[in-house]
Amino acid sequence: MPSLTSKPILSWKTRFSLSFLTLVIKIARRPDGTLNRRLMSFVDHKTSPNPKPIKGVKSSDVTVDPTRNLWFRLFTPTSVTTSSSLPVVVFFHGGGFTYRSAASFMYDALCRQLARKCAAIVISVNYRLTPEHRYPAQYDDGFDVLQFLDQNGGVLPDIADLSECFLAGDSAGGNLAHNVAVRVCRNRLQNVQVIGQISIQPFFGGEERTESETRLVNVPLISVERTDWIWKVLLPDGSNRDHEAVNVSGPNAVDISGMDYPDTIVFVGGFDPLQDWQRRYYEWLKKSGKEAELIEHPNSIHAFYVYPELPGASQLISQVKDFINKCLSKL
Repeated sequence: MPSLTSKPILSWKTRFSLSFLTLVIKIARRPDGTLNRRLMSFVDHKTSPNPKPIKGVKSSDVTVDPTRNLWFRLFTPTSVTTSSSLPVVVFFHGGGFTYRSAASFMYDALCRQLARKCAAIVISVNYRLTPEHRYPAQYDDGFDVLQFLDQNGGVLPDIADLSECFLAGDSAGGNLAHNVAVRVCRNRLQNVQVIGQISIQPFFGGEERTESETRLVNVPLISVERTDWIWKVLLPDGSNRDHEAVNVSGPNAVDISGMDYPDTIVFVGGFDPLQDWQRRYYEWLKKSGKEAELIEHPNSIHAFYVYPELPGASQLISQVKDFINKCLSKL
């Protein structure tokens, strides 16, 4: 779908921030597939959990497996007036499987918004990163957190209802959410029931170069060269971008037609080079007989929702809230 404007509308402050981040990422990535992690930490401001409510949300960190630094940040809304239980949103952060964490300022802020405005318990997963940890480490971590919750629900507030669970993620986190959803379908959990998936500009790809990838070459954050590097350091040696975890609707796709796959909402940005892959994902879900909804943000760049000053950021949160309520109303 063509964008309504010829270029994204960004303030000078946002444009500078994105340009600086893009430059640091470029310098930090080494040709040999390693990363200058110290340099990346320079642009990744971390926050601590706060047991005292901030704008109606308190947070704490819960360890799942200290041997691999697997933990999650738990966000609990304190200003909810209802006495009934709250749904649980398990969130996987973006960053190309390589950057960011559950403690990153931008994701701490985003999850706080989700908890407050959607009236939900939000669990932000801190999974292992590439290139230090390759596939399937990230996917193992994601599923293992769900297994941990299934067996240790007592770590959550009493108002958390694991039978009303949502998987959510942005960019690489959207990819993780899908692949974890497939694992959940294959490995039934006793207490955790995934009833919905929130896929925010999910990071998919393939050997093919799509129209949007070749057309959108001067937009912030995403480029073919950068995504190629990410897939190279993620996938096992000898794999290409048509791997089932990357090209999820491609020639090696997992057949989900017979699975109890959750209802899904997919968000797409008009200035995101990944948009063709995201639409294919949505279309593949529909062809597989699954409930899916596509939401377009025509004038938005990749990761627009973590920049509150950008048009559409607050609208996306409202659309997520509507989707959650829609899924809950079907129970």
